[in-house]
Amino acid sequence: QVQLVESGGGLVQAGGSLRLSCVASRRTFSTVNRGWFRQAPGKEREFVAAIRWIGGNSYYGDSVKGRFTIFRDSTKNAVHLHMNNLEPEDTAIYYCAAGAGGDQYARSDSYNYWGQGTQVTVTS
Repeated sequence: QVQLVESGGGLVQAGGSLRLSCVASRRTFSTVNRGWFRQAPGKEREFVAAIRWIGGNSYYGDSVKGRFTIFRDSTKNAVHLHMNNLEPEDTAIYYCAAGAGGDQYARSDSYNYWGQGTQVTVTS
C-alpha cells in the first residue's frame, strides 16, 4: 500500500501563486506516473498535470498549460505542482495520485493511489 500526503493548498487572490506538494510513503512499479487532478463543486474530476517518475516527461491539461508546472523531487519521493497566475476558475479540491498507467496519465481510473485532497480557493 502507498500513502500520499498533500500539502500547500490555501486562499489566494487572482494572479497569485501557490505550490502544492505530494509525498509518497514509498515508490514502486505501480507509482511510475504521478499526477494531479482537481474537482470543483458540481463538476467532474479534471486532469491537471502528470509526470513520469522515470524520465521526467510532464503533461498538462489545456486549462493550465503555461501557468502550472509539475516537477519531482527524488530525494523526498515528492511531486510538486507550482501554480502561477491563478484564476477564480482554478478553485477546487486538488488531489495527487500515483499509478502505473503508462500513456493513460490523463485518466483518473489509471491511478491506483490517491491523496486526501487539499483545497485551493482563488478570489477575484
